[in-house]
Amino acid sequence: MSKIWTKKPMSAFEDDMKSSQLKRVLGKWSLTAIGIGAIIGGGIFVLTGTGAYYHAGPALALSFVIAGIACVFAALCYSEFASILPVEGSAYAYAYGTVGEIFAWIIGWGLILEYAMGSMTVAVSWSGYFNKLLKMFGLHLPDYLTSDPASYTGEGFSMNLPAFCIVLIVISILIKGTKEAAKANNMIVIMKVSAVLFVIIAGVFFIDTANWHPFIPAPEMVKEGDTLKEAYGFQGIVSGAAAIFFAYVGFDAVSTQAGEAINPKKDVPFAIITSLLVCTVLYILVSLVLTGMMHYTDFNPQGKFPDAIKAPVAYAFEIAGQGWAGYIITIAATVGLVSVLMVMIMGQSRIFLGMSKDGLIPKLFSDIHPIRKTPAKSLMILGVLIATVAAFTPISKLADMTSFGTLFAFTMVCVAVWILRKKEPNLPRNFKVPALPVIATLGILINVYLIWNLSHDAKLLSTGWLVFGVIIYFTYSLRNSKLHKTGYGETFKAEQKPLQDVDLDIDNKD
Repeated sequence: MSKIWTKKPMSAFEDDMKSSQLKRVLGKWSLTAIGIGAIIGGGIFVLTGTGAYYHAGPALALSFVIAGIACVFAALCYSEFASILPVEGSAYAYAYGTVGEIFAWIIGWGLILEYAMGSMTVAVSWSGYFNKLLKMFGLHLPDYLTSDPASYTGEGFSMNLPAFCIVLIVISILIKGTKEAAKANNMIVIMKVSAVLFVIIAGVFFIDTANWHPFIPAPEMVKEGDTLKEAYGFQGIVSGAAAIFFAYVGFDAVSTQAGEAINPKKDVPFAIITSLLVCTVLYILVSLVLTGMMHYTDFNPQGKFPDAIKAPVAYAFEIAGQGWAGYIITIAATVGLVSVLMVMIMGQSRIFLGMSKDGLIPKLFSDIHPIRKTPAKSLMILGVLIATVAAFTPISKLADMTSFGTLFAFTMVCVAVWILRKKEPNLPRNFKVPALPVIATLGILINVYLIWNLSHDAKLLSTGWLVFGVIIYFTYSLRNSKLHKTGYGETFKAEQKPLQDVDLDIDNKD
């Protein structure tokens, strides 16, 4: 059993970087665009409606503040790790070098949940906006081709065909190459941020401040599906932060691209913090504008605007009599969600790449295409799985499970960076978390608290996923781990060549 606590030594990370077949083509602004591209999406274009009606009302802005603070603590810890271990794998790789293989596996398994469920959620969100866009131009797809079986009210077969197709299209782009995908993402991010700024600036002129009163509504029971749940008040703000936490999934995707960054030790921390701060400010402003344009009770799916909760930002302008703005927002959201999906799947494939190189999952997930220099086989497998589940699963289940995976990973990163600072205080760090004991403790507490406030089903299903992962570890991964087979280091050793000696400080050409 002692093998499960094996740590990956610095020299092993060094060898991984030297032998990597990935191309280092991403500079700090491309990395920042990847972060923004992943963060701005379903949260701002979709979850704002559900967060306002089912949880916090106008105080949704405070939910975004709480979620943003939780992310800041985790982002600082991610940044310190990224400045030390500039490799693909994100929190999985960080844990492998600090707290041991079993923790690394559990975190990696949680990240699989985060990115896979996140990709599926975004695909379903994209389908909603795509269908709305078609309707604007007088085109209609039949309900049985736009609804998962649980949401379909008719009889017979049904699937979300647009969600299925968009995943396959994104996979084909990613297989072509990281540089090409990054260029496409940069263009989409510019369009998406422009649309968000348009919503904020144009929406200000249609705010009715009466919609903000009371800003924190008194607690009451609201109907969600066939069940009643308590909403609003302070507890509603906190549960809203947990529910919309999915909106912040993405900044950690920057760390999964470290293996393709030109100057990862400096640029990855910069991109993580910059993308998070930019998006947090935009989220708060959009939530204030949205709840000022529409009363939070108007997002009731059983009320007078039943479709508003599916595409809240676009409907807010339509209800304000500005249909033309709805066209702009719907087009921007439809295109913008593509970049979120792109970054989610890209991050998932790089986590698989890191775990496969360590022998914890099958080797085919680390096979790199000889010409395109991308994990093509891994991407194709992911594409089929993500597309299939997205086509047949309700969005609410997917979003909550994504939040669980994210919060779990954030908690473990806060723990791991503290352990590393204690065990290896002399490792050179290009970025150091200020007041680490305070930051790490707050990060752990707030992330665990948000996990506790997720839905019962999300916690139950996600716990089941982690238990399933532990079973796989002991039946497959433990026997196939490369560290166990080679006996390559069990802890950090002072005589090992430090990771920072690897020359990665290439001039940034981005």
